Amino acid sequence: MAKKEKCVCKSVPEWLNTYGDMVTLLLTFFVLLFSMSTITPGKFQQVVVGITVALKGNPPSVLTGGQTLSEEALISSKPGVYQELLRISEEYKGKITIEDKDEGTLITLTNFKIFEPASARLTAEAKEIIEKLGAVIIEHTSNIIEVRGYADDRPLTPDSIYPSNWHLSSARASTVVNFMLTELKQKRYVLRLADIRSGLFDIDYFYAPDRFVPIGKGDVDVNKELKSLKANFDFDISKLQNDYANGKISLEEYQTKRAQITSKYNDDIENTRRKHRKIEIMIKRETRGG
Repeated sequence: MAKKEKCVCKSVPEWLNTYGDMVTLLLTFFVLLFSMSTITPGKFQQVVVGITVALKGNPPSVLTGGQTLSEEALISSKPGVYQELLRISEEYKGKITIEDKDEGTLITLTNFKIFEPASARLTAEAKEIIEKLGAVIIEHTSNIIEVRGYADDRPLTPDSIYPSNWHLSSARASTVVNFMLTELKQKRYVLRLADIRSGLFDIDYFYAPDRFVPIGKGDVDVNKELKSLKANFDFDISKLQNDYANGKISLEEYQTKRAQITSKYNDDIENTRRKHRKIEIMIKRETRGG
């Protein structure tokens, strides 16, 4: 029986291996450029940090304490989660707004009674809305969550437990955080008990206190707007008085227009105060450390 001849294959030139590696690296590089087709300072900075860390021989691990190099807020990068937030916003139309900011995703609660007057006690409706939003943003992100409390310009009563509107706004922000870490966490524990016992959900990780930063904004913003309104009001009244003094309008016209200007000014004041009776929840781009 004749022996089969062995196939002698020609060896691949060494330069071809180097060329293949170069083409692969070029392809990777151009894919990276394509992914950065919309360049933002934050995204560019993330790439620089990632390359720097990798070149130092200490590439980041996806298992390191929930940290991420993603520049985008995590809820924006998860369409399903973002859609759920939009659904909740639609359910409470006019009371919830969601905006993408440079520092993260901002959720604002406004146009309804969030707290009892001059206090940090959450209303039942506020708890209901925060509960629905919190379950989504807390359990589907590992990002830092800032909660910002506000107060309007009106001084507190002498018997108030808060020395100033700064204290009141800080207490309001802290109340929201405390609600998330106590009442909401307890409710979610009951609802997700099966997942917790099976190890599929670590409730203490997602509801860790070091994720939350309560911030009191005081009455600074509302006072800025009210000061601008007052300047416009004074200008309109001054102009009206000059028109009357120069005989351009009659006394009856002067009184009518002054009443209209004053009424509009008072309405603007109330609308401005109402606008700043709010709570802001900022899901930061940063994640907490390990």
